[in-house]
Amino acid sequence: GQNLRDILVTLGHDVDTPWRDLPKKVRHWILFTDEQPTVPVYPGFTPAETRAALKRRTEPAYQGTFTSARRHVLHTFATSQSPLMKRRAAQYLVASDCPVCHGKRLKPEALAVTFGGLDIAELSQLPLDRLGDVLTGGGEGLVTGLTEERQVAAQRIAGDVLDRVHLLRDLGLGYLSLDRATPTLSPGELQRLRLATQIRSNLFGVVYVLDEPSAGLHPGDGEALRRALGRLREAGNTLFVVEHDLDLMRHADWLVDVGPDAGERGGTVLYSGPPEGLRGVAASHTAKYLFEPPSARARPAREPRGWLRLEGVTRNNLQSLDAAFPLGTFCAVTGVSGSGKSSLVSQALVDLVAAHLGQDTPPPADDEADELEVRVATGGRLRGDTAAVRRLVQVDQKPIGRTPRSNLATYTGLFDPVRKLFAATPAARSRRYDAGRFSFNVPKGRCETCEGEGFVTVELLFLPSVYAPCPTCHGARYNAATLKVTLRGKTVADVLHMTVDEALAFFEEDAAVERPLRLLQQIGLGYLRLGQPATELSGGEAQRIKLATELQRVQRGDTLYVLDEPTTGLHAADVDRLMAQLHGLVEAGNTVVVVEHEMRVVAGSDWVVDIGPGAGSAGGRIVAAGTPEQVAAAPDSVTAPFLARAMSGR
Repeated sequence: GQNLRDILVTLGHDVDTPWRDLPKKVRHWILFTDEQPTVPVYPGFTPAETRAALKRRTEPAYQGTFTSARRHVLHTFATSQSPLMKRRAAQYLVASDCPVCHGKRLKPEALAVTFGGLDIAELSQLPLDRLGDVLTGGGEGLVTGLTEERQVAAQRIAGDVLDRVHLLRDLGLGYLSLDRATPTLSPGELQRLRLATQIRSNLFGVVYVLDEPSAGLHPGDGEALRRALGRLREAGNTLFVVEHDLDLMRHADWLVDVGPDAGERGGTVLYSGPPEGLRGVAASHTAKYLFEPPSARARPAREPRGWLRLEGVTRNNLQSLDAAFPLGTFCAVTGVSGSGKSSLVSQALVDLVAAHLGQDTPPPADDEADELEVRVATGGRLRGDTAAVRRLVQVDQKPIGRTPRSNLATYTGLFDPVRKLFAATPAARSRRYDAGRFSFNVPKGRCETCEGEGFVTVELLFLPSVYAPCPTCHGARYNAATLKVTLRGKTVADVLHMTVDEALAFFEEDAAVERPLRLLQQIGLGYLRLGQPATELSGGEAQRIKLATELQRVQRGDTLYVLDEPTTGLHAADVDRLMAQLHGLVEAGNTVVVVEHEMRVVAGSDWVVDIGPGAGSAGGRIVAAGTPEQVAAAPDSVTAPFLARAMSGR
């Protein structure tokens, strides 16, 4: 920035003039010109001094080349190897269709071939529901005028495609189109696509292992999943499923319950047998939720303190949608998979509120450079009591770090007071060790072999690299001199090896450390070790760590919290702990908006917005909005019967 400023001074522009006072022609040139003039640069000179230096032909510090803002953004996005720089550049780019092919990607010659009056790009854009109808209706026209051999081949191709389309429709994916980008698919959609591939294979005698196949699925979609799993079983296969969904457990032939708790307090098989037999296992947390009816709402629904209104929202399948979210409440957004819930909440609401607050919109995907895409602009306006929201926080299940160096203690900030406690010990003061000595991110006290990671990277030929314990410190992260300093008999490496529960007992008298540890325990993470690498944490654990970090802040009652399916991958007991913390945020005067499929959570909310009625083009509108009792009685809502069942305990 300083370099471009000095170049503009040399070019004769007054950089101290307010931008709005510059002539329109000058502003346009600075922002958009393709010219790249190279001029002498005099760093630190005022405009008057620069003019004098040019007049005297003083030797410049260097020759600088001017680049316009547009050229700089495009060059950075195209060539930078830094994900951070790419993400910054992407903020100023908006995706649009190619003006030549209009987004179809193919040459006119390829698009000249049509089927049923549609070219291949138009067929790819159709939902599977519509594609099946087109293929069925155009089948006879396909074989007209062909030789007998080609007619047979064409009929087989059409029949095979139709079989695949019908299978996907049976799995509740009829709203997807063939050109749908894979990164935009939810985990539940990807899971069902993989299941469709296996069902089509017609294999038998196969053992299938599925890890939470119902994650991210609406209860209505869960029925389609159960039918698909049933078809695999009936074909002579065996299915082993790791699952938290209570309905799927009830339909299982055999249950294996592991517990009773998490981490070192778990690992015991409490029960193995038919589902009904779990009822008598007192130590099982699962049995409590599987057989006991849900308790009635313990409190009345909160009254809104105001309303946040979105008008004319256009994003994905949302077209000119108006929506309202009550402030000071716990609001749940429901709907079948693909109905537009995430488009409304995680994209439109977040984008519009972030723009209103002047915040950067959180990146929609992972931070990897090759996965970064230019963001799509959200259409719409933010109205209502916008002054009541001064801060936006989006809590997602993205990893808190990508290397073993990042861990629970560093992310939550509790390691800073721990290091200060070690630096205040007599042994540390006598050696003149400061808090930095006990950081594994600086050379002072860390192990130089692994540079404080506790692991070394082992490069494998033709295989991904793996991490192995450091041969020098054996995972302690620190050198021998640092480990000679102890706090109440424990080294800093011992502290990092403690679980949250153990550390809470150890630091009970140290308020700065005790508070974040207490929050982590309350949110159900007492089994995690403080130094557990971020690469070993699940998405649900990462999300709860982020939430615990946020709960440490002083609550001012003016924050909007947005969570997209926060209960994904959580046991029902962990869901209750998570909800207790989220409702605590609301009690502090904040607003919580969640996209959720877990009906127990929806039943305990203050306000429900149901999107639908279907998915894709059949969704994208608000079917019902109101208290859980009102939405449960909505006649057009797919969610209503499942919500009513959760509220009645059936």
